[in-house]
Amino acid sequence: MRSSRLMVTFANPFALAGYPGELLPGDYEVVVEEELLQGLSFEAYRRIATYMLVHGRRGLAGRTELRLITQNDLDEALSRDRAITKDGTDSEAALSPQEDQK
Repeated sequence: MRSSRLMVTFANPFALAGYPGELLPGDYEVVVEEELLQGLSFEAYRRIATYMLVHGRRGLAGRTELRLITQNDLDEALSRDRAITKDGTDSEAALSPQEDQK
């Protein structure tokens, strides 16, 4: 098993498929878990889960949710954010990889 972490930044409120309500703009940590594929003559990994850490705000401050998401849902949310930003302001939505392997 290995895990990698990356930060994503949303410039605008956004929603994720399968979860009610909008999330506030800001930085969010994404954790990707992968497992080593056995029996190959080379090292290869398969993604088994992608999670986004969502920190509670206002009445839920101090509470953090680990939300299971798909890479496709994350990519779509970032694309929508970039489109809104491009049409409205000069803020940026970005992916910045930050590896943390176990």
